[in-house]
Amino acid sequence: MTPTIVEGLKLRGTTIIPGIEGDKDSSKGNDPSLDDPAVGNPISHGHIVELWRELKSQSDDGVKFTLENLLKGARIYVPPPPPKPEKSPEYKALMARLRREEEERQYQRMLNPPPPAETFSQRFPTSASTMAYGFAEVNRPSKAADLGDDDVTYNDVHRQFMLVLNFLVTIFGSAATLWILARWWSTPARLFLTMGGALVIAIAEVGLYSAYIWHLSDAKQKDKKTREVKEVVQTWVVGADADGPALKEPDMIKIDGKKLPLQGENGVRKRKKEPS
Repeated sequence: MTPTIVEGLKLRGTTIIPGIEGDKDSSKGNDPSLDDPAVGNPISHGHIVELWRELKSQSDDGVKFTLENLLKGARIYVPPPPPKPEKSPEYKALMARLRREEEERQYQRMLNPPPPAETFSQRFPTSASTMAYGFAEVNRPSKAADLGDDDVTYNDVHRQFMLVLNFLVTIFGSAATLWILARWWSTPARLFLTMGGALVIAIAEVGLYSAYIWHLSDAKQKDKKTREVKEVVQTWVVGADADGPALKEPDMIKIDGKKLPLQGENGVRKRKKEPS
């Protein structure tokens, strides 16, 4: 209740305005009672509207008791929560019995702990290696050409990554340079200049890279059209002098002062062992 509402209720009590004589019965419901009006006491919105209408029609000072003046300084009243009902003896006995049973189960689990659950690798220790070996055998390449070249793949990925990184560094570096150079311009002008410069640099980078790729493909096509002709330029004999005749392979070899033939029976070289 606000001071204006309290004053209006007191004025209503002195003039005995008809229409709210059943306020005492309202305390039986959800609406608060109006028997002892005081600042800060709760009052329902319906009582405020009804009081305003009656004061407006019965009181001579209608300007003072307007709805705005009645609600000036009012706050929403939140009633306290109702007290919790007392727990019944049956509920207390049930909770005590459940608590004792849970404590007994915990005690039994502490005395007889359940065996730990086995994992898949513990249950089947050789399954992982067997499955990996089977997967490798099934997916093994059937041809040597299917193995590929890891070095070539790595170099190709590295080249593409460095190319993208070079593009980004060039674009952001140019944008930052334009932004710093145009620091005396207004913010929209600097923003448009930076975005336009970055877009031009990006288009130039893509154009240069496309021209480079076209140049490489054109060079490869020209290389494919060129035929290679192999020609013997010079021949020589291993072991021969530049001007002299070729050396002949010796037929005899000297061992312990004796000359022995290099070839054995049937013209096949063999190693002879001394008798022990």
